[in-house]
Amino acid sequence: MFWVYGPGQVPSTLSRRRGRSPVGSGAGRSSQGKSRPGEAGTRGHGLTRHLISFDDGATTFPEGDVPDAAEASRRVVHGAKDAGVWVFGGGVASQRASIVATDGTVADGPCPGTEAVIGGFSIVDVPSREEALEWAAKIAVACRCAQEVREIMHDPDS
Repeated sequence: MFWVYGPGQVPSTLSRRRGRSPVGSGAGRSSQGKSRPGEAGTRGHGLTRHLISFDDGATTFPEGDVPDAAEASRRVVHGAKDAGVWVFGGGVASQRASIVATDGTVADGPCPGTEAVIGGFSIVDVPSREEALEWAAKIAVACRCAQEVREIMHDPDS
């Protein structure tokens, strides 16, 4: 179960109890839950990264609401940074993607068989899918559109 928080509200009590610190600092991370070979997403510190994204055009609110939605989104990002779960994110320019084929040929996108184009994304580093869903719910409220959540597979060499 996850709770939807309104814009500007604090991160979950679960995040605050963990005493998280900014991503990359190494502080507040457990050494337990080390990944086993073949374990998707798990990174040596027991956390997994999740991609939270929405399609370009998914935001359908009036143009006059853009400043409020942008401010609400910034508050969620600041909350994720304060909770130590923020890795990276941003909006994607509204343009056709360039698809580079295996032979080096470049074509306008999106990829064949799809129409979806990513409009924005966030990457969070959290201990569970449930917490990723909590952050996606906060982002959905701020951006005023549905969010897709997917776990990023861990590659120990990257």
